[in-house]
Amino acid sequence: MLKVGMAGIGGISGAHIPVWESMEETELVALCDIRTERLEPYSGKHLYTDFEEMLDAEQLDILDICLPTYLHAEYAIRAMERGIHVICEKPISLKAEDVERVYDTARRNKVKFMVAHVLRFWPEYMLLKELCDSGKYGKLLSGSMSRLGGIPKWSWDNWMADEKRSGLVPYDLHIHDLDFLVYAFGAPKSTQLHRAKRPEQDYMNVVYEYPDCFISTEASWYAAPYPFTASFRFQFEKAILAYEREQCILYEEDGKVTDLTEAAEGDTGGINLPKSDAYANEIRYFTGCVLEDRFPERVKPEELEAVIRILNAL
Repeated sequence: MLKVGMAGIGGISGAHIPVWESMEETELVALCDIRTERLEPYSGKHLYTDFEEMLDAEQLDILDICLPTYLHAEYAIRAMERGIHVICEKPISLKAEDVERVYDTARRNKVKFMVAHVLRFWPEYMLLKELCDSGKYGKLLSGSMSRLGGIPKWSWDNWMADEKRSGLVPYDLHIHDLDFLVYAFGAPKSTQLHRAKRPEQDYMNVVYEYPDCFISTEASWYAAPYPFTASFRFQFEKAILAYEREQCILYEEDGKVTDLTEAAEGDTGGINLPKSDAYANEIRYFTGCVLEDRFPERVKPEELEAVIRILNAL
């Protein structure tokens, strides 16, 4: 059984911890956070407020990094230098040069490393890529992707509001959609940015141009308490695939409308959208790579570099 430790018991850890606890192949043995109150609910685990102390005391096989963005690369390197496999929350860093530094450390120490870009494991987005790759409904003509919400006010030391530590909306929200685009279609040939950026809120609209299509994206931290929403709509020659209000619907040119949400009952035309937890999908994939001694190719370093360079250019 693989022994797992986690660094950073913030918001996203709540999506990771239940997955580690549910897997037969892993045991979540240790948690680390400088805030003792975040550790209190996990009295059955080995608890630490010092990262190096946890690494010294535990024989970890895997470290799950859920720390603030600006700490990701450094803490991943510190763990991998000790021979520990690392899965790290997105983004890998705010600096493109850190990608090679992190992956070089993984190669030198013969360990597995992966950035947890969850949309690559999200059923609706996986279906979108499948339809694009297969050409089942013809060429992709256009797309739109949206990721909107209120400005986060809950982060430790208000680090998310500090551009030097979080990168703000581009690196916290928009990176999800951009990473998926680079993964599915490669780097765009050009970009057009509109942004309304103020100290109390941040909104951006970016249009990405590809040789045969364009994709419009938007992301926000509004000052008002706008409820978080994520959606997409992609136009093919013969169909539209839309993921809106947590429903995935396929609209075909012959008038057929198919609800693909969580493998809806009925004729789905051979398209199956299983009900699954994307966070579980990514963690299980990474665990499988560790157990089978194969490097996680689902997330490639050149794609991570491309995403950072695009964001920094914006």
